[in-house]
Amino acid sequence: MKIRKLMSTVYGMLMSSFLALVLVPTHVFSDETCMSPYMAKIVGQEDYVYVWTLGQVGVGDEQDKLVTVAVNPASPHYGNVIGHTSVGGRNEAFTYLAFNKPVGIVCTTDTRVEKDNIIDYINYPKRIFPIGRLDKPSEGLILLTDDGDIVNKILRASNNHEKEYIVTVDKPISQTFIERMAGGIYIEELEKRTKKCKVKKIGKFTFSIILTQGLNRQIRRMCDYLNYDVLTLKRVRIMNIELDMTIGQYRELTKEEFKTLSGLISESKKNYDEKAGVQKRNRRK
Repeated sequence: MKIRKLMSTVYGMLMSSFLALVLVPTHVFSDETCMSPYMAKIVGQEDYVYVWTLGQVGVGDEQDKLVTVAVNPASPHYGNVIGHTSVGGRNEAFTYLAFNKPVGIVCTTDTRVEKDNIIDYINYPKRIFPIGRLDKPSEGLILLTDDGDIVNKILRASNNHEKEYIVTVDKPISQTFIERMAGGIYIEELEKRTKKCKVKKIGKFTFSIILTQGLNRQIRRMCDYLNYDVLTLKRVRIMNIELDMTIGQYRELTKEEFKTLSGLISESKKNYDEKAGVQKRNRRK
């Protein structure tokens, strides 16, 4: 009980710190990944922000929550939590969309700052959020939802979820290029080496690549390191969801797609928890 009380106090302090931060403009919160283990993601909107808090690393047996915080200085509720919703398994009230993003559309929810944002382009009747990002000059598959739980699980880097891309470059592709891309490349700007991945030549200037991580502009930076310029980049698959719509169109995930997706997420979470348990036991030795 003492541990649970302590965790509750820490959680309260973290939320208080966050509420202090809402004194800055709302666009600061747009599409930012919060580093606190209690908050998975912050999504800015016009008069309030959504904060996804993670029940599995939060207090006791709490579920993940989608917390609404008022950030409009003119509002009498400014700086206060004005609502929260527990999120968990499949709920028919949630929306799950697959969208074929055109080049030029930006994966942000900030509709005031970015005129070419994905939210206005789709114009969906419910408030939804993109799961991850796809660069403005890139096209292809991106998922959108209002289910904070599934967003967190898909985006967690340690889950190693596959994303497949078709890429066209400015000069003929050599075997050396394929091997070096597949083996991992050190990206100096990010001070990270990319994970090993699957790369296959499918044309003189075109190749497919399957990644399990999502570093900023990863494919373009990898190609640039090898002195290749990316001409076109299209994402054609996210895990079991494949691109099958024309550019600019969206559709709901089928029940079968969601069932398979949920199974993949569940398995990856199990592996993540087992790995975390092993690491904890090793620290105790």
